[in-house]
Amino acid sequence: MAAGLAAAASLPRPPPVLARRRFGFAAGLFDTWPNALVTLLLVWLLIRIGIAMWDWAIVRGVWEAETAEQCARTGGMCWAFLADRWRLILFGPYPYAQQWRPALAMVLFALLLGASLAPALWAERRSRLALGIAWPVTIAAIAALLWGGVLGLPAVPSRLWGGLPLTMILASVGVSGAFVLAILLALGRRSDMPVIRAICTGFIEFFRGVPLVALLFLASVLFPYFVPPDWTMDVLLRAQIAFALFFAAYMAEAIRGGLQAIPRGQYAACESLGLTYWQAQRRIILPQALRTVIPSLVNIFIAAFKDTSLVVIISMIDLLGAANASTAEAKWWGLYIEPYLFVALIYLAICAVMSAYSRGLERRLGLGER
Repeated sequence: MAAGLAAAASLPRPPPVLARRRFGFAAGLFDTWPNALVTLLLVWLLIRIGIAMWDWAIVRGVWEAETAEQCARTGGMCWAFLADRWRLILFGPYPYAQQWRPALAMVLFALLLGASLAPALWAERRSRLALGIAWPVTIAAIAALLWGGVLGLPAVPSRLWGGLPLTMILASVGVSGAFVLAILLALGRRSDMPVIRAICTGFIEFFRGVPLVALLFLASVLFPYFVPPDWTMDVLLRAQIAFALFFAAYMAEAIRGGLQAIPRGQYAACESLGLTYWQAQRRIILPQALRTVIPSLVNIFIAAFKDTSLVVIISMIDLLGAANASTAEAKWWGLYIEPYLFVALIYLAICAVMSAYSRGLERRLGLGER
């Protein structure tokens, strides 16, 4: 026994878990000399960047100017340009007097999405029923606001939509459609029926092997040649379908990985309970698989939101395209940092919110824990 106690005493002590829990991420910043050196170096670098940005944006920033040449005299940030062109960047070519409509539509969508993502509303049946009613009502209200032609609102064709509302529509509708299609494709690729499995596999491999730019070009330019002359489809709808098909292929592979991670005992348990195939998938298999692949799905969501900028090749002015168009006026020629920085901060804020919600959802569902 004495030998066993001596051997146990000689074993290395476990790390101080309590201290790490107490101090969080800061626990590993100064625990070793290399970590402390890297921490100090990064702090110094951030301070230098912060001072330089403060000097460029605030100290030497130009708040009142009529042209880019007047802003260039101080070499600072041209706030006058953003004050003059921010509405064009956010709403694109949408009629100036009617830009309150896309702004209100975005507010409605943000409120509904925020309510739908609140975990407290998932538990009660009344809340779920209310959300199920709120979604179609809100979508109809958003469509009425953007298109117009009802309730005395002037009609605005989709070719005049642009800026942030167009980016949000392409990303949200495209990702929603792609997610539903991806589940069916992932289940079909794992099906026991050879024909269904071959069709789903061919679909996934084709759309994963073709660039999104090519799909958008096909949807915009070549699609009219394959349909009757009197049959037309809105270019926004065509771009939306191309987005959904493209990202459905990537999501399907991520979901298939989650399905393969489910132990075979789960399937056997469903069979022993007498559940049908769709009952087992809806109640047992898919919830576990989707929980496993949350990080991969969020990564695809973020990529889809950023890839909406590719619609510029089919003459649609999204957020990035509107930033490019904002410098087309002769008096603002030569300004590139301000519009791109403004757009970059918008992209960063939205992507950061998605990442933060994903991490919170992972912690709530206990992802990565035994």
